[in-house]
Amino acid sequence: MFKSARIKLTAWYLLVIMLVSLTFSAIIFRDLSSEVERFERTQRFRIERRLQEGQLYINGQPIYPPSAPFLSVNSELVDETKKRILFVLLVINGGILILSGGLGYFLAGHTLKPIKEMVDEQNRFISDASHELRTPLTSLKSAFEVYLREKTPTLEEAQGLVSESITEVNKLQILSDSLLSLAQFQKTHPKTAFKNMNLSETIQMAVKKIKPLADNKSIKMVEKLQKVNLLADKYSLTDLLVILLDNAVKYSRANSTITITAKKTDGWAKITVKDEGIGIPPSDMPHIFERFYRADSARSKSDQGGYGLGLSIAKQIVDMHKGAIQVSSHEGKGTTFCIRIPTANIPSE
Repeated sequence: MFKSARIKLTAWYLLVIMLVSLTFSAIIFRDLSSEVERFERTQRFRIERRLQEGQLYINGQPIYPPSAPFLSVNSELVDETKKRILFVLLVINGGILILSGGLGYFLAGHTLKPIKEMVDEQNRFISDASHELRTPLTSLKSAFEVYLREKTPTLEEAQGLVSESITEVNKLQILSDSLLSLAQFQKTHPKTAFKNMNLSETIQMAVKKIKPLADNKSIKMVEKLQKVNLLADKYSLTDLLVILLDNAVKYSRANSTITITAKKTDGWAKITVKDEGIGIPPSDMPHIFERFYRADSARSKSDQGGYGLGLSIAKQIVDMHKGAIQVSSHEGKGTTFCIRIPTANIPSE
């Protein structure tokens, strides 16, 4: 599709360029032809006048009008000059056609590249979303079909079916909520929506939400927080921290420690979330912020219940605040996420 679009766009480039080039060439040819004809008339007039005045000499002998015709400007020479001008203009336009064809094809590809990447990304997103939606729906359908094949289903089997259905519906709800959040944070948010907020309080709120999950694995959460004020959206930053802390808990070993720090450095609020978990393989590091991307089986949704959307949402939230997010990880030792958000020159208290 994009190859044909590239060719069509190149053709339009060529059409516009050649229309401009041929228009200017026609104007140039007309003006040069007029100048040649004017020169011919002027020369003929000068020769005729000098002949009449007896001012032309050949070998010291005056030339009179009866023998003067051979001295007039040759009209064939004028026609030949016009033809040469036309030939040169055609050659130039041919060169422009070839050069603009190559450049037009290159520029068409450069113009369509971001559109192609966006469409490819959209197609991948639709494909991945469809696959993720199909999985719980297929499970629900299979469970109901098995239940219907039972001639005399028991109450226990019915309760099991309901329980399984609720589990799959919860998965669908998590997925739909994640997709809605991703779509929401991909929109442009006006800066006027940002308010002065205390970062430490927001971090403590996120920790409070995740603490029950950490307690289930006997994970200790250590907070090293300076009081930092910044212009930001409190609720989206809370979502960001919940995502990072939730990931840290999921992939940390029992009885380990998660450390959260916050401080202000050179006009930036710096947040780090460090865990002692299984780490991320180096081959997966460039892709962890992609939608629906999950690392190896140790970090897959089958083990941890995720859909590969959390870090993508986190990246969108950071981008919304014109910040930056970095990650460093060592397999078997843990992962550290570092977020930097501008404080908009609001001083710490």
